[in-house]
Amino acid sequence: MENQPILSQNRNYGVANPGYVPAAQGGPATFVPPAAESYGPSAPPASMFDSMPGYEGTVAGGGGFLPPPVPAFPVPQPVPGPEQPHWNIPSITEDIARDAFIQFASNKCCYSSGPAKDGVITHMEAFNTYRYRLETFTETRSTEWSHEPYNGQPVDAYVQPPPGPWEIPARTPNFFVDDKQMIKVPYTSSVKNCHECLGMGRRPCKECTGTGSKLCWVCNGSGFKGSDRCHHCNGRGRNNCISCSGQGSRKCDTCRGKAQLLVFINLTVKWTNNSNDYVVEQLSGLQMNKLSKVSGKELYRDSQYMVYPVIGFPNPDVMQAAQRLVNDHQVKFSQTSRILQQRQTIELIPITKVTYTWKGKSHIYFVYGNEFEVNADDYPATCCCTVM
Repeated sequence: MENQPILSQNRNYGVANPGYVPAAQGGPATFVPPAAESYGPSAPPASMFDSMPGYEGTVAGGGGFLPPPVPAFPVPQPVPGPEQPHWNIPSITEDIARDAFIQFASNKCCYSSGPAKDGVITHMEAFNTYRYRLETFTETRSTEWSHEPYNGQPVDAYVQPPPGPWEIPARTPNFFVDDKQMIKVPYTSSVKNCHECLGMGRRPCKECTGTGSKLCWVCNGSGFKGSDRCHHCNGRGRNNCISCSGQGSRKCDTCRGKAQLLVFINLTVKWTNNSNDYVVEQLSGLQMNKLSKVSGKELYRDSQYMVYPVIGFPNPDVMQAAQRLVNDHQVKFSQTSRILQQRQTIELIPITKVTYTWKGKSHIYFVYGNEFEVNADDYPATCCCTVM
């Protein structure tokens, strides 16, 4: 029976592909494949995952953070930090203030050096701005079902009950440094057919929709170019698909052609340094956002399992901030994570307001931070520069 529709069998899947277009000018019949469809589910079905004791709430994509168990032994109680009988409050000299001002002016192409070099300093006033910082280093654990191509890895599901998520040993972290470790939970690994290719190891080629060939672009599928047989497709009207080498299918990306997956529970151990700052504002006139770019002198440091709020500091605002942040951190992080270490520091960012006269008029500038940065909004000798 000539020129009758045929059901062409996909060579890898046995999927019927109906479609028929008569060839022009007596050429061979051209079969047009249907639109490509996804062969398997895009996400693993729930039935793919076994029920593991202690991990019943684990799902693909993550099941949320797991609260740590109640400590089996009493945890160390916080104790007051080391006493500081003498809080060292540094100040800068007039020479340092002048040198910083000269360096500031020399870095500005449109600033004359006159005010910096010849101005007369009449008054210097120090403003001590304190930065209190509390860091709480925590460990959180979460689980999710995961999979990888099966290449003969050990299969241990149901050999014995898996250990709990907080019973699995992890590496020792560096305190106050963010890090993460992925651990395959023991006794949860099993082998399943790949859900993407349904255990075939291959999937229909999207470029040719599983037929192994594509419409000839030279003759547009007719098999002829004018009255001559098309040389590009030898009159077939179609060419082998380059993407799949004419096979009609490609290796499954999920199982990498293995047809099977090792399915297991993945434990994510995450270490996070949670930090909060409190800066005491002073009425110096310098914008506080300038201080984020400079460092200060560390006056106090206390690191232990759980810190005790700072006591005896000469600024009451710092002590109140310490009390509030310590309480907030303990309530916030002890419920969802395991606190491993805390650290509190007090940093002094020096700010000096300098008043000087130049050509009979009074002006001010600020010197701040360990870097002796300068801010002079009303510098009196500037010019308009044009960059060619």
